[in-house]
Amino acid sequence: MDSTQQPALAPPSPQPGAHLIPEGTRFAVSSMHAEALELCLFDAEGGNERRVPMARDAAGLWQCHVTAVGVGQLYGVRAHGPWAPHEAHRFNSAKLLLDPYARAVSGPISWHPSLCDHRPGESDVADSSDSAPHVPKSVVVASDFDWQGDLPPRIPIQDSLVYECHVRGMTMQHPDIPPELRGTFLGLASEPILDHLRSLGVTAVELMPIMHAADDARLARFGLTNYWGYSTAAFFAPDERFATGARGEQVTEFREMVRRLHAAGIEVILDVVYNHSAEIDVDGPTLSFRGLDNKAWYVAGAETSRYLDVTGCGNTLDVVNTPGRTLLFDSLRYWVTEMHVDGFRFDLAPALARGGVFPGTLSTLFQSIADDPALAEVKLIAEPWDVGRQGYQLGQFPGGWSEWNDRYRDTVRRFWRGASGEVAGLATALAGSSDLFGGDGRGPHASVNFVACHDGFTLADLVRYEHRHNEANGEENRDGHATNWSRNWGVEGETPDPAIQEVRDRVARAMIGTVLLSQGLPMIGHGDELLRSQQGNNNAYCQDGPLTWIDWKLGARERAMLAFVARAAALRRRHPALRRLAFLAPPSADSGTVAIWFRTDGAIMGDDDWRAPGLHAFGLQLRENGSDLLLILLNGGAAPARFALPSGEWTVALASTEEDTGVDQEECRVPAYAVVVLDKNQGLGIRG
Repeated sequence: MDSTQQPALAPPSPQPGAHLIPEGTRFAVSSMHAEALELCLFDAEGGNERRVPMARDAAGLWQCHVTAVGVGQLYGVRAHGPWAPHEAHRFNSAKLLLDPYARAVSGPISWHPSLCDHRPGESDVADSSDSAPHVPKSVVVASDFDWQGDLPPRIPIQDSLVYECHVRGMTMQHPDIPPELRGTFLGLASEPILDHLRSLGVTAVELMPIMHAADDARLARFGLTNYWGYSTAAFFAPDERFATGARGEQVTEFREMVRRLHAAGIEVILDVVYNHSAEIDVDGPTLSFRGLDNKAWYVAGAETSRYLDVTGCGNTLDVVNTPGRTLLFDSLRYWVTEMHVDGFRFDLAPALARGGVFPGTLSTLFQSIADDPALAEVKLIAEPWDVGRQGYQLGQFPGGWSEWNDRYRDTVRRFWRGASGEVAGLATALAGSSDLFGGDGRGPHASVNFVACHDGFTLADLVRYEHRHNEANGEENRDGHATNWSRNWGVEGETPDPAIQEVRDRVARAMIGTVLLSQGLPMIGHGDELLRSQQGNNNAYCQDGPLTWIDWKLGARERAMLAFVARAAALRRRHPALRRLAFLAPPSADSGTVAIWFRTDGAIMGDDDWRAPGLHAFGLQLRENGSDLLLILLNGGAAPARFALPSGEWTVALASTEEDTGVDQEECRVPAYAVVVLDKNQGLGIRG
């Protein structure tokens, strides 16, 4: 083996995974309850298995050193022990297992009955069929990379604009990306995509799951795939489907992507799924954790032989106790220290605390993540709910955490579809949702503000469809959210009617404009700035094709939307009053930015006004140290509204409507379902 194959050596202390050493590779795998473990080495085609016994230490770490084995080696593990489902033990040496600490994984699942460790319906009978020909293999990789002096951008959270995106969805149809790079990490970091992100002022991409995931048998039967990737099989391994190769190229290319994004001033946040694994329920495939130490890795249900399922995916990983907690922290540290990522968004975050006393362990676990020295400066975002009892935990995470705010999302949607009684809620949302995050010293950036994301309707579909249309998913349109607070404005789906198109675009601009005008951490779903539609599918997790990919062929409507979003983001960057670390102060405050809420006649909103059922239009005046800065005028009603203006020279800085606002120095006309922003100091002179 030459030095180029073995550039980095194993750490001096025992750590799980495959680590290069001078004479070969050291392999280590944790299992407290196994009776024996075998390392399985394969040739370049994944065949000719050679087994090497592993030795156990007192801590349950099984190790072996193998000479003349290096970078690119395919391997797996077989675990021997009791088959006793009633005691939560499911050892079955017929099943080849992934190394939980594998840095790369090669090959797809080839669905076959041998993937399951028992015959369905007979969980007390182990299946002796060898799964090795049908499962992916772990790969030995080098740990070195020329980062060329890369440093994290460390964008202050108040200056951040997050862009949620999918590696394939962003790049598969872009005409200026070379075909061989479409759908890959390198394609995402190509100049056409970087130019697009920079034009929007994006400071961070939040990548939908990029860790190695596995499809399930039901999708395979329907000819579908787990496009979203919320089914992780290996928590240290970038998925090979996003790379040009599978023998370590995925690791190198992920790092190259991060380096290029950083050079463009863009952070990388990973959407991570530590709450469950791809092994689904006990009738699912045995890929790694179940076969290595089922009792240690999973939270048991009421029956010890089953799993607690608060994820809707068949199982819940135990990351409160060892070894799951160790893997959680080791994985997070790895992605930060060795892969240079800048933050994490935790899918179904409360589920991570289910291995302890719930919800008592919630703050303890997530505070320990925030306090970890390696993670102290990265952005931490929680999806603050799971599907179990007491699973809705919005506003309950500790300091240092931001949370996806679905109350914000639904309030914005309802207001702009014309619902009554939403003015007070929208004002609270614009001001940073202090009702949810005002305690324990948290600020408005604890709220991740969004109106559309991967889960649910796209922004365009929120104004085109009132009902989900998920027939292509093979579940008879029963999947996905039934309540979306959407409105089709007269016709379900696409229409050539220019009047309907105009109001749809106006409302879509108003919704995304609200996100960018609100206090908090704004997030845009990929393609929403281009009016991307999924034809009414609000659960497109299994659709890897044009339905979910961005169409980069832009017409006049798409270009107008893109220009509006760029202008709204520029307005946000220009005005610190829209990016405060503290909640907006009341008008009685002596200094700092204050919020003055007013009626269309210019009078300050009173208690009765907030409760008025027919109220749809109101304004927000932002003042700094006694000087006027901005007027945000919102009209969620069906008729135009005329706003009396404070004295001064006001300029239209942003408008979600193509109609003339008729602004003069005393009055501004805001059309139905529109937002207009007036700037008193050096207005941008731009309109939507």
